[in-house]
Amino acid sequence: MTRPLILASKSASRRAMLDAAGVAYESIPADIDERAVEAGLEGAAPSEVAEALAVAKAAAVAVLSPQALVLGSDSLVVCAGRRFDKPQTRDEAGEHLRFFSGKVMELHSAAALVCGDGCIWSHASIARLHVRELSDEFIAHYLDLDWPAIGHTVGAFRIEGPGVQLFDRIEGDQFTVLGMPLLPLLEALREEGVLIA
Repeated sequence: MTRPLILASKSASRRAMLDAAGVAYESIPADIDERAVEAGLEGAAPSEVAEALAVAKAAAVAVLSPQALVLGSDSLVVCAGRRFDKPQTRDEAGEHLRFFSGKVMELHSAAALVCGDGCIWSHASIARLHVRELSDEFIAHYLDLDWPAIGHTVGAFRIEGPGVQLFDRIEGDQFTVLGMPLLPLLEALREEGVLIA
């Protein structure tokens, strides 16, 4: 009997990736203070921060289900040396988009597996998204189309929606862009016996 898998997230895109891949899981969103975790990581690389947050989310849920394998995941965006969190308002989303215009957005996505009180696997991947020059007219139109849905996304976009129009080139796999390094995760799940090898 394999251990049950719990996804420590309410992310629709992460659930959709696992569903499409045929992975059975239960979803229990983690409740952690992300800023408190980040406070102890001063000077860490963005990928290390994303990985630490993924581990913290999984660990928070693992306390409640010590026999389960818990999957935590996190994504963060860096552009021109500046870290961006999810926009809290439509105006803030517009400010983010104006800043991203014509620049390369780095999206760091991480996943971690925790069982009991120990992290048994973690991984971070990066995608580089080349944002085209965005006109004020386009930004207003885009926000009309996709706000408030993008308020739940780091980078103020959903690649599977109108957000794809922000970019003229993307380096990295689609799963990293969607918010989780799925292929390395599937390999780890095979190694843990959750999936058939």
